[in-house]
Amino acid sequence: MPFWVLALLSLALGAQCAWQLSRAPTLYREDLPPAPRAQALRLASFAEDEAAARLTMLYLQTFDFGGGNRIPYQKLDYTRLVGWLESILELDPRSDYPLFSAARIYAEVPDPARSRIVLEFIYRAFFDDPNRRWPWLAHASLVAKHRLGDLPLALRYAQAVQRHTTDPKVPLWARQMEIFILEDMDELEAAKIMIRDLLESGRIYDPAELRFLKQRLEELEGRLSKSRR
Repeated sequence: MPFWVLALLSLALGAQCAWQLSRAPTLYREDLPPAPRAQALRLASFAEDEAAARLTMLYLQTFDFGGGNRIPYQKLDYTRLVGWLESILELDPRSDYPLFSAARIYAEVPDPARSRIVLEFIYRAFFDDPNRRWPWLAHASLVAKHRLGDLPLALRYAQAVQRHTTDPKVPLWARQMEIFILEDMDELEAAKIMIRDLLESGRIYDPAELRFLKQRLEELEGRLSKSRR
C-alpha cells in the first residue's frame, strides 16, 4: 500500500495517543463508543482496508488503557465490543486477529454472560469461511465446555466444525470433538452412530484415523453392552 497512506494513518494514531495521554485523569468511567460501520472506516482510510483493520484492532485492544477510561476489557459493553470486531472482520475477512482475540481474550473473561456474547459472534463468523475459521470455533467449544460447563452449547459448536469443514487438513481432534462431548453427555448411542456414519462416509482416508475411530467404536459398543446388562 502507498507509503503516504501508512504515514498518514500512523500520524493520526500517534496524535490520538498523545492527546489521550495528555488528558488529566478523571473519576468518571468511559465505555466503548458505538462501533463504526466498516464502510465508514473504509472511506476514512482511502480504501486501505487491511491497514484500517489493523489500526482499528489496535485501538480496540488498547482502549481500556487510554485517557480517563477506567473500565478494564472484562467490564466493557460486550455488545458494542462485538460490533467493533464485526466491522474489523468485514474490513479484512482473511485476518485471524479479530477471531483470535475474541476466542483467546474476550471469551475467556470470568463473566458467563459476556463470554456467551463473544462465543456467538465466533459461531456466526465461522460460517463465512469454515475452513479458515474452524480453530476459533473449536476453541469456543472448549470454552463452552470447560469454563461455562454448558455441554449443549459446546456440542452445537463442535457439530458445526464437524459438518461444515471440508479441508482434509483439519485435524482429527477438531473433527471428532462432537464424539467426545456426546460421551460426556452420556449420549453413547448417538456417539456410536456418528462414528459409524463417519467410517461409512468415505471421508476418512488416513489409516491412523480409521484405526482410532474403529477402536472408539468398539469401546462404545462395549460400554453400551455393559449398561444393558
